[in-house]
Amino acid sequence: MTRPHLPLNALRAFEASARHLSFTRAGLELFVSQAAISHQIKGLEARLGVTLFRRLPRGLALTDEGAALVPVLSEAFDRIGGTLERFADGRVREVLTVGVVGTFAAGWLLPRLPDFAARHPEVDLRLLTNNNRVDLAGEGLDMAIRFGDGAWHGVEAAKLIDAPLAPLCAPAVARRLAGPADLARETLLRSYRPDEWPRWFEAAGVPAPRIRGPVFDSSPTMAAAAAAGAGVGLLPVAMFARELAAEALVRPFAATLDAGAYWLTRLHSRPETAAMRAFRAWLGAKSGR
Repeated sequence: MTRPHLPLNALRAFEASARHLSFTRAGLELFVSQAAISHQIKGLEARLGVTLFRRLPRGLALTDEGAALVPVLSEAFDRIGGTLERFADGRVREVLTVGVVGTFAAGWLLPRLPDFAARHPEVDLRLLTNNNRVDLAGEGLDMAIRFGDGAWHGVEAAKLIDAPLAPLCAPAVARRLAGPADLARETLLRSYRPDEWPRWFEAAGVPAPRIRGPVFDSSPTMAAAAAAGAGVGLLPVAMFARELAAEALVRPFAATLDAGAYWLTRLHSRPETAAMRAFRAWLGAKSGR
């Protein structure tokens, strides 16, 4: 079956008219007259053998055939536009989609991203933040930065930054704490890993009290609660350097818990592209690895 050769201008005129439900506003968007838009739509309808719009006294309404065509064209134009945007300096920009645990994104990566963009304009970086629960294959990720011990099945992991945990709290709360045992009187903010506070108390050399307090699925949220005076959070100190420098948070005790590190991961089955190599090398240089 021979497919009809449809003019791109007519398809664009239809898509714009369908969004605005107005030939006049579509013409303003495309810098042509209302009459030109109407002419292109009539020609498109003649080629397709269907009516795409019902002409009403106060505008337009899509027919069933027109409504069926709109999402197809919108997706196609979006894909064309996205592909064209990938060209930079005569080269095609390579899309790199990276999942990042939110703590690392806010505390370390985001302030340094302008440097990566300046060094690698050929990489179109897409960041998707998460709470450390990530499925590389299922979410269509090229790479992921996550917290843990680096032992994930089917994954190649490169350590970026060690991230020992320590209690952090608001200055007013810290003034009540003469020693680790005083934490028994405070609200202890918890993560979804229930063994962290007991292990920290063991490292501090004091018995662990009964751990009570709200549970958070992200360290930035826990840190915000701690800064507001809601309790003491056990947090990766390296990710909250700005808050510590500004004294929004303070660290009352030196004892730390080695609960893991931040790792750059990718599936063994995923071949490494040029963009992936560039990002890995840049992260390694910035983290001193």
